[in-house]
Amino acid sequence: MNNLLDPAILFFVFGVLAGALRSNLEIPPAIAKFLSLYLLMALGLKGGFALAASGLSTSVLSALGAAVALAFIVPALGYAVLRHRVPKFDAAAVAASYGSVSAVTFVAAMQYLESQQLAVGGHMAVAMVLMESPAIIMAVLLASRLRHAASSAPVGVSGGALVLGAPAAPAGPSIGKILHESFTDGAHLLLLGAMAVGYLSGEAGQAVMKPFSGDLFKGMLAFFLLDMGLMVARRFGEARQQSPLLMVYAVVGPVFHAGIALAMGWLLGLSAPDTALLMVLAASASYIVVPAVLRYAIPEANPSLYFGLSLGITFPFNLLVGIPLYTTVATRVLGG
Repeated sequence: MNNLLDPAILFFVFGVLAGALRSNLEIPPAIAKFLSLYLLMALGLKGGFALAASGLSTSVLSALGAAVALAFIVPALGYAVLRHRVPKFDAAAVAASYGSVSAVTFVAAMQYLESQQLAVGGHMAVAMVLMESPAIIMAVLLASRLRHAASSAPVGVSGGALVLGAPAAPAGPSIGKILHESFTDGAHLLLLGAMAVGYLSGEAGQAVMKPFSGDLFKGMLAFFLLDMGLMVARRFGEARQQSPLLMVYAVVGPVFHAGIALAMGWLLGLSAPDTALLMVLAASASYIVVPAVLRYAIPEANPSLYFGLSLGITFPFNLLVGIPLYTTVATRVLGG
Protein backbone atom coordinates (compact mmCIF):
# COMPACT_ATOMS: atom_id res chain seq x y z
CA MET A 1 0.00 0.00 0.00
CA ASN A 2 2.90 2.36 0.75
CA ASN A 3 3.99 2.05 -2.88
CA LEU A 4 0.63 3.41 -4.04
CA LEU A 5 1.11 6.49 -1.83
CA ASP A 6 4.51 7.26 -3.30
CA PRO A 7 4.32 10.65 -5.10
CA ALA A 8 5.85 9.27 -8.30
CA ILE A 9 3.33 6.41 -8.42
CA LEU A 10 0.47 8.79 -7.64
CA PHE A 11 1.52 10.96 -10.59
CA PHE A 12 1.41 7.85 -12.77
CA VAL A 13 -2.13 7.06 -11.57
CA PHE A 14 -3.10 10.70 -12.13
CA GLY A 15 -1.76 10.48 -15.69
CA VAL A 16 -3.83 7.36 -16.36
CA LEU A 17 -6.96 9.06 -15.01
CA ALA A 18 -6.31 12.21 -17.02
CA GLY A 19 -5.82 10.15 -20.16
CA ALA A 20 -8.96 8.10 -19.46
CA LEU A 21 -10.93 11.35 -19.12
CA ARG A 22 -9.51 12.43 -22.50
CA SER A 23 -7.95 15.53 -21.04
CA ASN A 24 -5.78 17.64 -23.31
CA LEU A 25 -2.97 17.40 -20.75
CA GLU A 26 0.21 16.25 -22.47
CA ILE A 27 3.95 16.39 -22.03
CA PRO A 28 5.63 17.84 -25.15
CA PRO A 29 7.63 15.10 -26.93
CA ALA A 30 10.90 17.01 -26.57
CA ILE A 31 10.46 17.26 -22.79
CA ALA A 32 9.43 13.59 -22.54
CA LYS A 33 12.58 12.67 -24.46
CA PHE A 34 14.70 14.80 -22.13
CA LEU A 35 13.15 13.18 -19.05
CA SER A 36 13.87 9.73 -20.44
CA LEU A 37 17.50 10.64 -21.16
CA TYR A 38 17.90 12.23 -17.73
CA LEU A 39 16.65 9.10 -15.95
CA LEU A 40 18.98 6.86 -17.95
CA MET A 41 21.94 9.15 -17.30
CA ALA A 42 21.18 9.37 -13.57
CA LEU A 43 20.64 5.61 -13.37
CA GLY A 44 23.92 4.94 -15.16
CA LEU A 45 25.80 7.27 -12.82
CA LYS A 46 24.26 5.65 -9.74
CA GLY A 47 25.16 2.21 -11.04
CA GLY A 48 28.71 3.27 -11.86
CA PHE A 49 29.26 4.87 -8.46
CA ALA A 50 27.94 1.79 -6.66
CA LEU A 51 29.97 -0.56 -8.84
CA ALA A 52 33.13 1.43 -8.13
CA ALA A 53 32.46 1.05 -4.40
CA SER A 54 31.66 -2.67 -4.48
CA GLY A 55 33.94 -3.99 -7.23
CA LEU A 56 33.41 -7.19 -9.22
CA SER A 57 32.90 -9.86 -6.56
CA THR A 58 31.70 -13.43 -7.02
CA SER A 59 28.15 -12.44 -6.11
CA VAL A 60 28.24 -9.64 -8.68
CA LEU A 61 29.36 -12.01 -11.43
CA SER A 62 26.73 -14.55 -10.33
CA ALA A 63 23.99 -11.93 -10.60
CA LEU A 64 25.18 -10.88 -14.06
CA GLY A 65 25.31 -14.50 -15.20
CA ALA A 66 21.78 -15.11 -13.91
CA ALA A 67 20.56 -12.02 -15.76
CA VAL A 68 22.00 -13.20 -19.07
CA ALA A 69 20.54 -16.69 -18.56
CA LEU A 70 17.11 -15.19 -17.88
CA ALA A 71 17.37 -13.10 -21.04
CA PHE A 72 17.46 -16.35 -23.03
CA ILE A 73 15.09 -18.43 -20.87
CA VAL A 74 12.18 -15.96 -20.77
CA PRO A 75 11.77 -15.44 -24.55
CA ALA A 76 12.19 -19.19 -25.18
CA LEU A 77 9.39 -19.96 -22.72
CA GLY A 78 7.22 -17.18 -24.12
CA TYR A 79 7.54 -18.43 -27.68
CA ALA A 80 6.85 -22.02 -26.61
CA VAL A 81 3.64 -20.94 -24.87
CA LEU A 82 2.36 -18.57 -27.57
CA ARG A 83 3.38 -20.13 -30.89
CA HIS A 84 0.31 -22.40 -31.07
CA ARG A 85 -2.08 -19.65 -29.91
CA VAL A 86 -1.15 -16.65 -32.07
CA PRO A 87 0.58 -16.31 -35.46
CA LYS A 88 4.17 -17.42 -35.07
CA PHE A 89 5.70 -14.07 -36.06
CA ASP A 90 3.53 -12.40 -33.42
CA ALA A 91 4.60 -15.04 -30.89
CA ALA A 92 8.27 -14.32 -31.63
CA ALA A 93 7.74 -10.56 -31.27
CA VAL A 94 5.80 -10.85 -27.99
CA ALA A 95 8.40 -13.28 -26.62
CA ALA A 96 11.18 -10.82 -27.49
CA SER A 97 9.37 -7.93 -25.80
CA TYR A 98 8.86 -9.94 -22.62
CA GLY A 99 12.36 -11.39 -22.75
CA SER A 100 13.86 -7.91 -22.74
CA VAL A 101 13.57 -5.29 -20.00
CA SER A 102 11.90 -1.99 -19.16
CA ALA A 103 14.33 0.66 -17.94
CA VAL A 104 11.50 2.72 -16.42
CA THR A 105 10.23 -0.26 -14.40
CA PHE A 106 13.79 -0.88 -13.24
CA VAL A 107 14.23 2.76 -12.20
CA ALA A 108 10.95 2.68 -10.26
CA ALA A 109 12.04 -0.54 -8.55
CA MET A 110 15.39 0.99 -7.57
CA GLN A 111 13.56 3.96 -6.07
CA TYR A 112 11.16 1.67 -4.19
CA LEU A 113 13.97 -0.46 -2.74
CA GLU A 114 15.83 2.66 -1.60
CA SER A 115 12.65 3.92 0.08
CA GLN A 116 12.50 0.58 1.96
CA GLN A 117 16.09 1.06 3.17
CA LEU A 118 17.29 -1.90 1.09
CA ALA A 119 20.83 -1.52 -0.27
CA VAL A 120 20.94 -2.13 -4.01
CA GLY A 121 24.03 -3.26 -5.90
CA GLY A 122 25.09 -0.93 -8.71
CA HIS A 123 25.94 -3.94 -10.85
CA MET A 124 22.22 -4.57 -11.37
CA ALA A 125 22.21 -1.66 -13.82
CA VAL A 126 24.83 -3.63 -15.76
CA ALA A 127 22.50 -6.64 -15.59
CA MET A 128 19.74 -4.55 -17.15
CA VAL A 129 22.00 -3.61 -20.06
CA LEU A 130 23.08 -7.23 -20.60
CA MET A 131 19.45 -8.39 -20.75
CA GLU A 132 18.51 -6.02 -23.56
CA SER A 133 19.92 -7.85 -26.58
CA PRO A 134 19.61 -11.66 -26.12
CA ALA A 135 15.83 -11.52 -26.64
CA ILE A 136 16.35 -9.54 -29.85
CA ILE A 137 18.84 -12.14 -31.08
CA MET A 138 16.36 -14.95 -30.40
CA ALA A 139 13.53 -13.06 -32.13
CA VAL A 140 15.64 -12.51 -35.25
CA LEU A 141 16.66 -16.18 -35.33
CA LEU A 142 13.06 -17.33 -34.89
CA ALA A 143 11.83 -14.98 -37.61
CA SER A 144 14.53 -16.16 -40.02
CA ARG A 145 13.59 -19.77 -39.31
CA LEU A 146 9.89 -19.03 -39.90
CA ARG A 147 10.63 -17.26 -43.18
CA HIS A 148 12.78 -20.17 -44.33
CA ALA A 149 10.07 -22.67 -43.43
CA ALA A 150 7.43 -20.62 -45.27
CA SER A 151 9.52 -20.33 -48.41
CA SER A 152 10.33 -24.05 -48.63
CA ALA A 153 7.04 -25.59 -47.51
CA PRO A 154 5.47 -27.88 -50.19
CA VAL A 155 1.90 -26.94 -51.04
CA GLY A 156 0.89 -29.62 -53.55
CA VAL A 157 1.70 -31.72 -56.63
CA SER A 158 1.22 -30.62 -60.24
CA GLY A 159 1.75 -33.06 -63.15
CA GLY A 160 3.65 -35.40 -60.89
CA ALA A 161 6.03 -32.66 -59.80
CA LEU A 162 6.28 -31.23 -56.34
CA VAL A 163 5.22 -27.57 -56.19
CA LEU A 164 6.86 -25.47 -53.54
CA GLY A 165 5.22 -22.68 -51.63
CA ALA A 166 5.65 -19.00 -52.28
CA PRO A 167 8.89 -17.64 -53.72
CA ALA A 168 11.73 -17.43 -51.26
CA ALA A 169 10.92 -14.89 -48.59
CA PRO A 170 13.37 -12.09 -47.99
CA ALA A 171 16.00 -13.09 -45.50
CA GLY A 172 15.38 -10.04 -43.36
CA PRO A 173 18.07 -7.97 -41.67
CA SER A 174 21.15 -9.77 -40.40
CA ILE A 175 21.74 -10.33 -36.70
CA GLY A 176 24.85 -8.17 -36.91
CA LYS A 177 22.89 -5.24 -38.27
CA ILE A 178 20.14 -5.68 -35.67
CA LEU A 179 22.68 -5.84 -32.83
CA HIS A 180 24.44 -2.75 -34.16
CA GLU A 181 21.13 -0.88 -34.12
CA SER A 182 20.45 -2.11 -30.60
CA PHE A 183 23.85 -1.32 -29.10
CA THR A 184 24.22 2.05 -30.82
CA ASP A 185 20.75 3.19 -29.79
CA GLY A 186 21.18 6.60 -28.15
CA ALA A 187 19.46 5.66 -24.90
CA HIS A 188 21.48 2.46 -24.59
CA LEU A 189 24.77 4.25 -25.23
CA LEU A 190 23.91 7.00 -22.74
CA LEU A 191 23.26 4.43 -20.01
CA LEU A 192 26.56 2.64 -20.70
CA GLY A 193 28.49 5.91 -20.96
CA ALA A 194 27.07 7.30 -17.72
CA MET A 195 27.87 4.03 -15.98
CA ALA A 196 31.46 4.24 -17.18
CA VAL A 197 31.72 7.87 -16.01
CA GLY A 198 30.36 6.93 -12.59
CA TYR A 199 32.72 3.97 -12.28
CA LEU A 200 35.80 5.96 -13.30
CA SER A 201 35.04 9.04 -11.20
CA GLY A 202 34.06 7.02 -8.11
CA GLU A 203 33.36 8.67 -4.77
CA ALA A 204 34.62 12.10 -5.83
CA GLY A 205 32.36 12.08 -8.87
CA GLN A 206 29.40 10.98 -6.77
CA ALA A 207 29.83 13.97 -4.45
CA VAL A 208 30.02 16.39 -7.38
CA MET A 209 27.02 14.91 -9.22
CA LYS A 210 24.78 14.41 -6.17
CA PRO A 211 22.56 17.46 -6.90
CA PHE A 212 22.01 16.15 -10.44
CA SER A 213 21.73 12.37 -10.02
CA GLY A 214 20.39 12.35 -6.47
CA ASP A 215 18.38 15.40 -5.41
CA LEU A 216 16.56 15.91 -8.73
CA PHE A 217 15.90 12.24 -9.40
CA LYS A 218 12.60 11.77 -7.56
CA GLY A 219 10.96 14.83 -9.11
CA MET A 220 12.10 13.92 -12.61
CA LEU A 221 10.83 10.37 -12.15
CA ALA A 222 7.42 11.67 -11.05
CA PHE A 223 7.22 13.94 -14.09
CA PHE A 224 8.18 11.08 -16.40
CA LEU A 225 5.67 8.69 -14.83
CA LEU A 226 2.95 11.29 -15.36
CA ASP A 227 3.75 11.11 -19.08
CA MET A 228 3.81 7.32 -18.92
CA GLY A 229 0.37 7.32 -17.30
CA LEU A 230 -1.00 9.42 -20.16
CA MET A 231 0.59 7.02 -22.66
CA VAL A 232 -0.80 3.93 -20.90
CA ALA A 233 -4.31 5.41 -21.00
CA ARG A 234 -3.97 5.95 -24.76
CA ARG A 235 -2.70 2.42 -25.34
CA PHE A 236 -5.07 0.59 -23.02
CA GLY A 237 -7.67 0.33 -25.78
CA GLU A 238 -5.21 -1.67 -27.90
CA ALA A 239 -4.56 -4.02 -25.00
CA ARG A 240 -8.28 -4.59 -24.40
CA GLN A 241 -8.74 -5.67 -28.01
CA GLN A 242 -6.40 -8.63 -27.56
CA SER A 243 -7.65 -12.11 -26.77
CA PRO A 244 -8.27 -12.94 -23.09
CA LEU A 245 -5.45 -15.48 -23.26
CA LEU A 246 -2.91 -12.81 -24.19
CA MET A 247 -4.20 -10.49 -21.50
CA VAL A 248 -3.74 -13.28 -18.95
CA TYR A 249 -0.22 -13.91 -20.29
CA ALA A 250 0.61 -10.21 -19.85
CA VAL A 251 0.04 -10.61 -16.09
CA VAL A 252 0.71 -14.28 -15.29
CA GLY A 253 3.78 -14.55 -17.54
CA PRO A 254 5.75 -11.82 -15.72
CA VAL A 255 4.88 -13.29 -12.32
CA PHE A 256 6.09 -16.71 -13.49
CA HIS A 257 9.29 -15.19 -14.88
CA ALA A 258 9.86 -13.44 -11.55
CA GLY A 259 9.47 -16.82 -9.85
CA ILE A 260 12.27 -18.24 -12.01
CA ALA A 261 14.46 -15.28 -11.07
CA LEU A 262 13.68 -15.86 -7.38
CA ALA A 263 14.75 -19.50 -7.66
CA MET A 264 17.99 -18.47 -9.39
CA GLY A 265 18.71 -15.83 -6.74
CA TRP A 266 18.15 -18.39 -3.99
CA LEU A 267 20.37 -21.00 -5.64
CA LEU A 268 23.18 -18.50 -6.25
CA GLY A 269 22.97 -16.99 -2.77
CA LEU A 270 22.20 -13.47 -3.98
CA SER A 271 21.05 -10.81 -1.55
CA ALA A 272 17.34 -10.05 -1.20
CA PRO A 273 17.56 -6.58 -2.84
CA ASP A 274 19.56 -7.91 -5.81
CA THR A 275 17.16 -10.83 -6.19
CA ALA A 276 14.18 -8.45 -6.05
CA LEU A 277 15.70 -6.39 -8.87
CA LEU A 278 16.45 -9.55 -10.82
CA MET A 279 12.78 -10.50 -10.41
CA VAL A 280 11.72 -7.06 -11.65
CA LEU A 281 13.97 -7.36 -14.69
CA ALA A 282 12.64 -10.85 -15.50
CA ALA A 283 9.05 -9.66 -15.08
CA SER A 284 9.34 -6.43 -17.05
CA ALA A 285 8.71 -6.08 -20.77
CA SER A 286 10.30 -3.66 -23.19
CA TYR A 287 8.03 -1.10 -24.83
CA ILE A 288 10.68 1.31 -26.17
CA VAL A 289 13.89 -0.21 -27.54
CA VAL A 290 12.71 -3.70 -28.52
CA PRO A 291 9.45 -2.63 -30.23
CA ALA A 292 11.43 -0.08 -32.26
CA VAL A 293 13.86 -2.81 -33.36
CA LEU A 294 11.08 -5.35 -34.00
CA ARG A 295 9.29 -3.04 -36.44
CA TYR A 296 12.42 -3.34 -38.55
CA ALA A 297 13.45 -6.91 -37.71
CA ILE A 298 10.03 -8.62 -37.84
CA PRO A 299 7.75 -6.46 -40.02
CA GLU A 300 5.36 -9.44 -40.29
CA ALA A 301 4.39 -9.06 -36.61
CA ASN A 302 1.58 -6.82 -35.39
CA PRO A 303 3.06 -3.88 -33.39
CA SER A 304 -0.21 -3.18 -31.56
CA LEU A 305 0.00 -6.68 -30.10
CA TYR A 306 3.42 -6.64 -28.47
CA PHE A 307 3.42 -2.90 -27.76
CA GLY A 308 -0.15 -2.82 -26.43
CA LEU A 309 0.36 -5.76 -24.08
CA SER A 310 3.69 -4.61 -22.65
CA LEU A 311 2.71 -0.98 -22.15
CA GLY A 312 -1.05 -1.26 -21.61
CA ILE A 313 -1.08 -4.17 -19.14
CA THR A 314 2.32 -5.39 -17.93
CA PHE A 315 3.89 -1.99 -17.22
CA PRO A 316 1.09 -0.67 -14.96
CA PHE A 317 0.74 -4.09 -13.29
CA ASN A 318 4.43 -4.17 -12.40
CA LEU A 319 4.47 -0.55 -11.32
CA LEU A 320 1.44 -0.78 -9.03
CA VAL A 321 1.52 -4.41 -7.86
CA GLY A 322 4.57 -6.28 -9.12
CA ILE A 323 7.42 -4.24 -7.62
CA PRO A 324 6.17 -4.36 -4.00
CA LEU A 325 5.12 -8.00 -4.48
CA TYR A 326 8.51 -9.13 -5.80
CA THR A 327 10.32 -7.18 -3.07
CA THR A 328 8.18 -8.66 -0.30
CA VAL A 329 8.62 -12.22 -1.57
CA ALA A 330 12.39 -11.79 -2.03
CA THR A 331 12.91 -10.40 1.48
CA ARG A 332 10.77 -13.11 3.09
CA VAL A 333 12.48 -15.94 1.23
CA LEU A 334 16.05 -14.63 1.42
CA GLY A 335 15.88 -12.30 4.41
CA GLY A 336 16.09 -8.52 4.17
